[in-house]
Amino acid sequence: MNTDDAQLPELTRRQEAILTLIIRAYTEMPEPVSSKSLVETLNVSSATIRNEMQVLEQLGYVAAPHTSAGRVPTQDGYRYFVRQLLNTVDLDAVEQAYISQKLLSLPLATEQWMRQTASVLARTAQTGALVTPPMAEASRCKHVELISVQGRLVLMVLVLQGGAVHQQMLTLAEPVVQARLSEVAARINAVCNDLDANKVRLKGVHLGMLEREVTELIADLMEQADNNQLVAVYRDGLSELLGAFQQNTEGAQQALRVFEERAFLNVILNDLLAPQPNEVKIIIAGNGRWEELSHLTMIISRYGLRGQVSGAIGVLGPTHINYGRAVSTVRYISGLMTDMLADVFEEDTPTLESGDETEEES
Repeated sequence: MNTDDAQLPELTRRQEAILTLIIRAYTEMPEPVSSKSLVETLNVSSATIRNEMQVLEQLGYVAAPHTSAGRVPTQDGYRYFVRQLLNTVDLDAVEQAYISQKLLSLPLATEQWMRQTASVLARTAQTGALVTPPMAEASRCKHVELISVQGRLVLMVLVLQGGAVHQQMLTLAEPVVQARLSEVAARINAVCNDLDANKVRLKGVHLGMLEREVTELIADLMEQADNNQLVAVYRDGLSELLGAFQQNTEGAQQALRVFEERAFLNVILNDLLAPQPNEVKIIIAGNGRWEELSHLTMIISRYGLRGQVSGAIGVLGPTHINYGRAVSTVRYISGLMTDMLADVFEEDTPTLESGDETEEES
């Protein structure tokens, strides 16, 4: 399991057991956990547990709110738990069958399928759910036309795989007749069909001067399309999510913003998902990078076909989310969606198989 460069202090087995019990108790009921409540489970004295709690507090894994004798987990406490102690609880056969039936009952990748997936994810993980539709990982060239407008002015019409159309005016060094422009477009179409921006640029190096100029512009437009893509996000479970914060109004406001502001969520997903497509990633309190997530935990994964199409699914909750259930749910549904896409595209395509859960590196 990948970890941040800065290692957290190691704990003894007893300290790990106490930290685990505190986190599990706090997940069920977000109230300070007292040493007395752990005595029966650990079969040691209350004084021994209090001493170990003080060590955990000194290490920054738990905190004592106000004058309470109990302890609550800190962000570092959750991070240690996720890295060292988390045992995911796989979904039972009944839950898996229910999820499969719901997802298989609708046409793949339709709006209804995406909404159904978000609903099932939220219900199973018992928190907020986020799902994006499968999309091409990078724009691919389909067809280009060059149209003479006037003098040195030329209109380029670029059609990408999937139907997106982009137009751009070119000012050439000297006038070029329409017949020549059509020849240039035909030559580019012959060698650049279904290529991404980088490959289009490489192909242009071996073509003539005008073709090279056009392929450079095509590659620039394709890269802009990839960078500016605003992906639809399907959401569910907002009421369960907001209810988990109780009196934490700042946490509820953060959750609402992530749910409601699609552009903001796209920025987060693009930043967190792009580097490693094969893993369930756990982002606790923004991991020092996102102040807007300081009260939240996101558990996300990509699904899809490597090099072709992929989407994202994830859950959003408070930092005291049930990590085991949430990770298991995201992993299972991500794998199921990947398998469904693989059946439709091509059976032998390498897939984004679900991997080990990792906390996203700072």
